[in-house]
Amino acid sequence: MDREDFSYICGLLGKTQSQMAELLGISVRGVESFEQGLRRIPVHIERQILFLLASLNRIDKKSKPCWTIRKCAHETRRRCPAWEFQIGHLCWFINGTICHGEVQESWQEKMKICKQCNVFKSLIPNLKH
Repeated sequence: MDREDFSYICGLLGKTQSQMAELLGISVRGVESFEQGLRRIPVHIERQILFLLASLNRIDKKSKPCWTIRKCAHETRRRCPAWEFQIGHLCWFINGTICHGEVQESWQEKMKICKQCNVFKSLIPNLKH
């Protein structure tokens, strides 16, 4: 996640820098440094801010799970943690999911795929990167 996406999501959440710092468990200075691009946004902060936005945007509690939308085979479903824990709307949040037939090796690789996926896009719209 880059500073533009971080600032964009903070705006969508409607939170001040102080409120974001409290939500993320960091200092206001930390939020400022992320927004200014002075510090790289750690994976745990990226995951948390995306989770907050997805939770806010998940108005339709009856949305279809990822395995239905992506038409995953039953064998693939059985090996996937999103199916195991029945959280098909949070598949992007969980490491070890089986997208494109395999588990991605890193969070960055996973997010490249997720940001192109309709499941992710429906919960977290309009990210630039």
